[in-house]
Amino acid sequence: MANHITTTWLGDMKFESTNPSGHNLFIDAGEENGGKGEGYRPKALMLSGLAGCSGLDVASLIKKMKLEVDDFKIEIDANLTEEHPKYYDKVAMHFHFTGSNLNEKKLQKAVDLSIEKYCGVMEMFRQFAELDIQTHFHNK
Repeated sequence: MANHITTTWLGDMKFESTNPSGHNLFIDAGEENGGKGEGYRPKALMLSGLAGCSGLDVASLIKKMKLEVDDFKIEIDANLTEEHPKYYDKVAMHFHFTGSNLNEKKLQKAVDLSIEKYCGVMEMFRQFAELDIQTHFHNK
């Protein structure tokens, strides 16, 4: 397997995790769970992975399609189940594009290609969560 990471306990509730990119990250629990809040929370990191995966797809398509976009962000709100093991059962993902010359049709196609074809993390989330994906255009 080519996707190897090593996650090392640093004491208390803090870990350092390697990444195939060569960049490491820290994972820590909040103070309410015995940590110091000095790192990412594992479940929130999954949401960042989802946004990052789809964001990279869309950014690549923006470049390939030569689209004009001043700002692009993805906001995610997720519902965590009450019972253990707690997991995200509902995820709302909002793509926001800002610019003075947005090609809404092509930008929507880029989002659709990511969510339907390219984003593997999206496919993983589909296995356990109901996804609500919306695209918003903000013209300057």
